[in-house]
Amino acid sequence: HPIMPFITEELWGLTARREKMLALTDWPAYKPSDFLDKSADREMNWVISLIEEIRSVRAQMHVPVGLKLELLQLDLDDAGTAAFARNAALIQRLARIEKLTEVSSLPKGCITVAVEGGTFALPLADVIDVAEEQARLEKTLAKLAKDLGGLRGRLKNPKFVESAPEEVVIETRELVTQKEDEETRVKAAVARLAELA
Repeated sequence: HPIMPFITEELWGLTARREKMLALTDWPAYKPSDFLDKSADREMNWVISLIEEIRSVRAQMHVPVGLKLELLQLDLDDAGTAAFARNAALIQRLARIEKLTEVSSLPKGCITVAVEGGTFALPLADVIDVAEEQARLEKTLAKLAKDLGGLRGRLKNPKFVESAPEEVVIETRELVTQKEDEETRVKAAVARLAELA
């Protein structure tokens, strides 16, 4: 409304003694560091890393998406305990956790989730079929090994590298990198699965 600047100017003059009119004052100057809370930033990074680790384990082990799990806490430092307490609802909702239970030792059939300052575990022995999951991961590893062998063979062939368009060679190298990353993730899943046996 056209009258609002006049009202704002009047309030500006009534609330304190000022040398300039509001319309003539400089904008406030702030630095981004004025709004940075390092402890809150560190805490949220910890919460995010915990949620990412839990979700990674769930995805690697093919835990049903809608299933809520129990999270076991083996050890946790004071900062982690405070961060978990302040963000428990967020962690439980985003990581699909039913409840947190403190334990002195991990029972058989758990997969560990390590974060800075603490160790957690997800009891998955009753949730997934370990033998079926092991077979699926081994099959995936075999397929990846075959794919990588073919791609690496292509790149080692001097005729392919010389005669193929540069974009195809670059694409093949990127594909090798992607397959190697996938192979690393699958091997990590196999190692985690070994914890259940």
